[in-house]
Amino acid sequence: MSAAEHETRSGEAHDFDLEMNGDSLREECGVFGIFNHEDAAAITALGLHALQHRGQEAAGIVSYDGKRFHLERRLGLVGDNFSRREVIDRLPGRAAIGHTRYSTTGHTILRNVQPLFAELDGGGFAIGHNGNLTNGLTLRRQLVREGAIMQSTTDTEVMLHLLARSKMPRFVERFIDALRSIEGAYAFVGMTNKKLVGARDPLGIRPLVLGDLNGSPILASETCALDIIGARYVREVENGEVVIISEEGIQSVKPFPAMQPRPCIFEYIYFARPDSIVGGRSVYEVRKNLGAQLARESPVEADVVVAVPDSGVPAAIGYGQESGTPYEPGIIRNHYVGRTFIEPTQHIRELGVRLKHSANRAVVEDKRIVLIDDSLVRGTTSIKIVRMMREAGAREVHMRIASPPIKYSDYYGIDTPERDKLLAATHDLEGMRKYIGSDSLAFLSIEGLYKAMGHNRRDPERPQYTDHCFTGEYPTGLTDKTGGDAPKQLSLLAEAS
Repeated sequence: MSAAEHETRSGEAHDFDLEMNGDSLREECGVFGIFNHEDAAAITALGLHALQHRGQEAAGIVSYDGKRFHLERRLGLVGDNFSRREVIDRLPGRAAIGHTRYSTTGHTILRNVQPLFAELDGGGFAIGHNGNLTNGLTLRRQLVREGAIMQSTTDTEVMLHLLARSKMPRFVERFIDALRSIEGAYAFVGMTNKKLVGARDPLGIRPLVLGDLNGSPILASETCALDIIGARYVREVENGEVVIISEEGIQSVKPFPAMQPRPCIFEYIYFARPDSIVGGRSVYEVRKNLGAQLARESPVEADVVVAVPDSGVPAAIGYGQESGTPYEPGIIRNHYVGRTFIEPTQHIRELGVRLKHSANRAVVEDKRIVLIDDSLVRGTTSIKIVRMMREAGAREVHMRIASPPIKYSDYYGIDTPERDKLLAATHDLEGMRKYIGSDSLAFLSIEGLYKAMGHNRRDPERPQYTDHCFTGEYPTGLTDKTGGDAPKQLSLLAEAS
């Protein structure tokens, strides 16, 4: 199938999401870049493999061979598109950046797949973005009114236009000038014909790390992307920092006033891979701590602890260890189910949860079970999982959530529903319990969440997190939202329709 045919068919089709109609937090995006390595594109593809969990809709790689840029962008998984030698051979050069995408703005069509590339005054520039610009729609409309011609419906393209219009004389100054115009959460990785550039938003909401592979600098969303290629972790890119990598070395610029970092708490709860290190902490250990704290706050008499796989597993282990109740794999996940089901019947939709999760009857039959999940969004998946446990013979099903209730929408790159679709925003605890059909229901408290992270939420000496989904405390401006332009997070879709 040609790229054009692939784009058209994907634009027309409506995917059947096996995450049960959006009842889970969608991953954000993953970015990766490497400078001065003979196998830059192949290394980038491996890095994107490790970041696949951050976005499964599309992936792309841009390389530079010293004379020209080469671009390969594909819909679908990294392994399905970038494992073939002939594809990597079309990406020559010693520098490359890559992106794995879950869209929070823009349709899933080929022209929205990143990295985006443009010829600017001074040469070509490619950029990939993890996050969401909360004034992206406002800037986009302004740019279009002034004559800009947009080629995609992503907020990332706004950065290209801001760069092109900057009057600053040098590229780095123009890049920083563009950053000063945007708000929200971002981790950018960009590439010119001479430089690899990374930038993290002033609050450090979205993650970005610096690594090294035998002298070749690397930028990546998570440390697991360094591990897969045998690279050394150097440090996190600091909040508000711009890193410029060139033949002269690595330069750090901090163009914004110093601010207390506010990294996204959901990197620990859900997004990051459990083998990654975020903020100097093992994600796996943090998730076990969340489960242990949940056991202290909400104990229940039970025979077995069962996780909703995969992200609920570390918390379930922690809950079991703290409570003394054995953890057993009571739900088996099928890892070989694709993300799309063509023209599903209503019956298949109703059975969708069984395509991905199956009850392990030997574990749950005639048992009182504690069912651990990382979060609860709409609640529709929880209904099906609880029902599955009962049909497998469980005597009691007690639901425990290893995070506080999600009551507020996100505008920083997490695809949460509108607030009136969030179960915790429209129901009290008993109403939620009745809705999902469990014998009891409890969430980790916000204080318990911070305690599991090792400190008090209100301690000014310790780092705070971006926790607005629980508290409603948004750490940045929400220009598109408050200006009335964007009633929901997927704001740029309005511009595309």
